[in-house]
Amino acid sequence: MPKIKNGHRTLIIGAGEAGSLLSKEIWKQENSPYQVIGFIDDDAGKQGLKLNGVPVLGRIERLRALVRKHQIEEVIFAIPSASRDTMRTVIGCCEKSCIKFKTLPSITDIVDGNISVHQIKDVEIEDLLGRESVVLDQAAIRGYLTDKRVIVTGAAGSIGSEICRQVAKFKPSKILLFDNAETPLYYIEKELTETFPELRVVPVIGDVKNVERVESIFDEFEPEVVFHAAAYKHVPMMEYNPVEAVNNNIRGTKVLADAARKHSVKNFVMISTDKAVNPTNIMGASKRAAEIYVQALAVKSKTKFTTVRFGNVLGSNGSVIPLFKEQIKKGGPVTVTDREVIRYFMTIPEASQLVLQAGCIGNGGDIFVLDMGEPVRILDLAEELIKLSGLVPYQDIDIVFTAYAPGKNSSKSY
Repeated sequence: MPKIKNGHRTLIIGAGEAGSLLSKEIWKQENSPYQVIGFIDDDAGKQGLKLNGVPVLGRIERLRALVRKHQIEEVIFAIPSASRDTMRTVIGCCEKSCIKFKTLPSITDIVDGNISVHQIKDVEIEDLLGRESVVLDQAAIRGYLTDKRVIVTGAAGSIGSEICRQVAKFKPSKILLFDNAETPLYYIEKELTETFPELRVVPVIGDVKNVERVESIFDEFEPEVVFHAAAYKHVPMMEYNPVEAVNNNIRGTKVLADAARKHSVKNFVMISTDKAVNPTNIMGASKRAAEIYVQALAVKSKTKFTTVRFGNVLGSNGSVIPLFKEQIKKGGPVTVTDREVIRYFMTIPEASQLVLQAGCIGNGGDIFVLDMGEPVRILDLAEELIKLSGLVPYQDIDIVFTAYAPGKNSSKSY
C-alpha cells in the first residue's frame, strides 16, 4: 500500500496504460500537487482491482458518489482515446460536484508513449468539440515527406505553424518556413529547432506575391513539397479590403503555383476554405478563384496539385474561440450573433493532419473536405467556455446577441 502524500485528493479517470503511467509519475514526485486516492474505469474486469497499489473504485456513473465519499478535490481524465461524449459526462459530474477537472493531451499529442505530470492541463474547448481522432496513413505520408525538402507558406500562422509541427514528425531533410511576419516566424523557428534538434529548419522572410523573391527561393532550395497556407482569411476584414483579398489570395497563389510547376515540385497542397463553396463573401470568392487556377494548372503539369478545404478551425487566429476567451477575460459580455446559429468545427491539429494526408492521395486537381461530424450551436459553445473558465453563464458572465458582421452568412449554418 503506497504511503500517504499531501497533494489534492485526486481520482484518475481511466485505469489503462495512460492512467497507470500517470499514477507512477505522480508517485515519483517529492512534492506532487496530487494524492491519488483511486481510479475510475468502466471496464467490468478492473472493478475492485488495484493498480500500482491504488484501487479501482467504480464506474464513471458513480463518480459523484465517489467524490463525496472520498472527499475528492480534483479529477484527472487519463483516457486519451476516449470520446468527447465521455469527457462531457465526466465534466458535467465535476461541475455539479464543484471540483477541479484536468486532462491529458490526446493520444496523437503523446507521440513518444511517455506520460508526464507536466502534461496534465486544464480542459480546453478543443478537447470537447473536436472530432474523434483522424487516423492517418503513416506509411503513405512518410513516402512523400521523409528526407524531402519541404516549404510551408504562412508558416508563422496558426494553421501553417501546426502544419510545420506535423511535417517535422516525418523527418524531412529540410523544412523552409516562409512568412512575412518576422516575430511569429522567429518563435516557430525556435520551437521547431528545440523540439526537433536534428531537423534543418530554414526561416525565410518574404511575400508570396513577390515573383522575384519566390523564384529565388525555389532556385536556391529546390523544394519538393509545398504546403500553401499563406492567405487572408478574416471574412469581415476582407469585405472592407477586397483588393487585398484578391491580391494576396489569388495572385499570391498564382505566383507560388506557377513557381512550383516551373521547378517540377512533386506535391503542392493548397489550404482553402468551405466558404469557397457558392461563396457569399470576398474571402470565399477569392479562395474559390485560387482553387480554380490550381485545378486548371493540375491538368497540364507534372506537379500533383491538391486542395484541402477547412471549416471553422478551433483556436485559429480570427476564429470565435479566441474572441470568446478575450471577452470572458474582460468580464463579458460574450457576444453571439444568433441564439440558434450552428457551425461545424475541427481542431488545428486534425485540420493540419488532413493536409498531410491529402498530399498523398488523389490524382492531382482534387479538392478534399474533412467530414466535420456534428454541428455545434454557438450559444452552447459560449456557455461551455464560460463554465470551463470556472464561471456561471448569465450570472458571472452575460451573453448578448448581436447583428451579423459584414460578409457573414446570416443562415443558421454553413
